[in-house]
Amino acid sequence: MPEIIQTNPKILGGQPVIRGTRIPVARIVALFIQGYKVKDFKKDYPYLTISKKDLLEIFSFYKRQLAA
Repeated sequence: MPEIIQTNPKILGGQPVIRGTRIPVARIVALFIQGYKVKDFKKDYPYLTISKKDLLEIFSFYKRQLAA
């Protein structure tokens, strides 16, 4: 699992989230599909430090989860 993602049964029932937040990975993917870019994430979630590399890791993880 990429470092940007964590799962903890005490956080959102164990859903994969962005480390240190309660933002589900599925939410990030959904926003990106709607057209969000890194700058949009930084504007709407100023406490979220996310890079293009992080987004690629998130999408790769999400894709693997869907295939499982």
